[in-house]
Amino acid sequence: MNANEFVSDLRRAFPGNPGDLPRLRVRLAAAAQRDGILDVAYRTIDSPVGPLLLAATEAGLVRIAYASEDHDAVLQALADRISPRVLNAPARVDGAARELDEYFAGQRRSFDLPLDWRLSAGFRRAVLSHLSEIGYGQTASYAAVATLAGNPKAVRAAATACATNPLPLVVPCHRVIYSDGRIGRYLGGPEAKRALLLLEAAA
Repeated sequence: MNANEFVSDLRRAFPGNPGDLPRLRVRLAAAAQRDGILDVAYRTIDSPVGPLLLAATEAGLVRIAYASEDHDAVLQALADRISPRVLNAPARVDGAARELDEYFAGQRRSFDLPLDWRLSAGFRRAVLSHLSEIGYGQTASYAAVATLAGNPKAVRAAATACATNPLPLVVPCHRVIYSDGRIGRYLGGPEAKRALLLLEAAA
């Protein structure tokens, strides 16, 4: 049983004052953090491109997910790949939430967050590690990114790396497009990608 299922069981067993549950959740998160058993903390935030799930380990931000990815499925994948000790514990990801709010408000052009890269490996990781070199408000082609990652011929693999980026927005795969100007695939969908490019262009 993960921590969220535990809270749900408590709610069913003790259906008292609705205000008690948030306080219980905060206490549970604090205790889990104190005892070193909070492996993945998460929260959701509202944004101009829809609700976003933010998840972090002790090493740093490990996942940002759009609603279209199904947040419950993403949490299950984190439990399967990292640890079943996953809990809605906003404090660990408050910094990421704040920086994303600043980004959407046009007040931030880069992110200063520790990142946990464990969900990316090999050439995909190499591609993602170079995306921060694409300046705010700029774009680069998948071919150019493949070259930066050390394999100019791996354009399709570079596109796949961007399309499966576990940390969209913070690792700016939305700035990578096709050489002919087509938007390309994006986890949040093409409309979200266009919205982010327009946001940066307007600033």
